[in-house]
Amino acid sequence: MAVFLLIRHGHNDVVGRTLAGRKSGIHLNATGKDQAEKLVERLSEVPIQAIFSSPMERTRETAEPLARNLGLEIGIMEDITEIDFGEWAGRSFEDLENDPEWRHFNTFRSGTRIPGGELMVEVQNRMVTSIEKLRKEFPDKVIALFSHGDPIKTVIGHYAGIPLDFALRLHISLASVSVVAVHDYGPRIFCINNTGNFPFFE
Repeated sequence: MAVFLLIRHGHNDVVGRTLAGRKSGIHLNATGKDQAEKLVERLSEVPIQAIFSSPMERTRETAEPLARNLGLEIGIMEDITEIDFGEWAGRSFEDLENDPEWRHFNTFRSGTRIPGGELMVEVQNRMVTSIEKLRKEFPDKVIALFSHGDPIKTVIGHYAGIPLDFALRLHISLASVSVVAVHDYGPRIFCINNTGNFPFFE
């Protein structure tokens, strides 16, 4: 059984204001750096054997304190990166609220392609494919994956049997940890959106 810690990146200055997407140059702010440092203590009792991150700066920076503390290299995985938001990347949420396609996307995510970007089912496919590949490469290991809110939701949705159209019912906080274990006989979800400690590893 491989155990995956699905960790969202920490805070940055565009959170809640702009749809960052895959735009480069978005770094953790002071709050985000503090969240990343606190992950070291929060996960101190968890026997993590491998760390992987999306290539975005904000995820790599969130992973760095934990990797340094554990003496592990950060493996960069393109397939666990942020959604390709295409033409929407960099737009403010205030602006997007007036876009009918944006509203349609948020009511029918399973069948709405982002203009110039991805379908959510494509995001889910690359995320789950990556996890299934890693569990074969690291059987019976605990693996930390640093990714983004919506991609993490697609993983939880897949293993919980939740349709993509219900993705907005899940909340994934900044620097939160969700834990999914995958075995040949099926998955187990230990927690979703944890921002505290992990007593079930004791």
